Amino acid sequence: MSLARLAKSRSAVTMSASLIPRVKWMSNVPENTVYGGPKSQNPNQRVTLTHLRNKYKKGEPITMVTAYDYPSAVHLDTAGIDICLVGDSAAMVVHGHDTTLPITMEEMLVHCRAVARGANRPLLVGDLPFGTYESSANQAVDMAVRVLKEGAMDAIKLEGGSPSRIIAAKSIVEAGIAVMGHVGLTPQAISVLGGFRPQGRNVASAVKVVETAMALQDAGCFSVVLECVPAPVAAAVTSALQIPTIGIGAGPFCSGQVLVYHDLLGMMQHPHHAKVTPKFCKQYGRVGDVINKALLEYKEEVTNGTFPGAAHSPYKISHADTDAFSNELQKLGLEKAAHAAAEAADKINIDPPHNGSLSNK
Repeated sequence: MSLARLAKSRSAVTMSASLIPRVKWMSNVPENTVYGGPKSQNPNQRVTLTHLRNKYKKGEPITMVTAYDYPSAVHLDTAGIDICLVGDSAAMVVHGHDTTLPITMEEMLVHCRAVARGANRPLLVGDLPFGTYESSANQAVDMAVRVLKEGAMDAIKLEGGSPSRIIAAKSIVEAGIAVMGHVGLTPQAISVLGGFRPQGRNVASAVKVVETAMALQDAGCFSVVLECVPAPVAAAVTSALQIPTIGIGAGPFCSGQVLVYHDLLGMMQHPHHAKVTPKFCKQYGRVGDVINKALLEYKEEVTNGTFPGAAHSPYKISHADTDAFSNELQKLGLEKAAHAAAEAADKINIDPPHNGSLSNK
């Protein structure tokens, strides 16, 4: 082919290509799209394991609070809490059970998803409920995967330090999922513990708490919760480990602290909850009293007819339209309804809207 013909051919190809619409090739996940897994790990906003390790190395206390729904998650987010735990304690403080045992994985996932919608900053940790990881390491991994994929959590927490639980924790970590351990009083084990009893109160029990925590660290856990153990035992565990300890009823010598949302707010005043409110919990508010007072005032005002008044009846219709409306009702033979509309307009003392028509604002 001559150089002239080759040049002409290339020119034709170039013209043809210019006529083809340009296509922007994209991945199957568009930019700036929130996907159905853990929230984006923005180092400037989202708390990550790296953040926690840095705080731990600096000796800065770590804060953790439970949350079970969207509003509580928003409150934790606003307060700047480091870790948000979607705990199986929901069985007691949300669902009204006497123990944590009855809650199911499906129920936990509903709580996890609601919390994930409200908490943008804290590290999100979801509890593995009782009966979902005891059978085998494979079952434990499968359930942990569900908590991340379906619950939108960042990590999971599991209780206890029996050999099978240690194997489960190790298997979950090897599957690429961060695990928080839990020793001392483990509510899921109340059947063998004989109830909600503190642990580590004698030499053998105290040594067991230390050894169990160390085994969970060796399994790859990034942190360990210490529940209801004497402060010296918690101090020993914290000293022995190279990962953060999070205390709950374990004294001031842990790397951080956790409390149940409803407990620290003093939200539940019902006798059922009072009997299981832990001794170690400090109430930072009496929200339950405020709620009860508000509900009683609401009931009283509805009963005596003072609510809703004009201030809380904002949707307006002009006097002219009210008269026309009453006339139309009369034409339909609805005399009683027409009278009721006219009487209500007089009682509510409505100012006519500027446009002279029904408003939906």
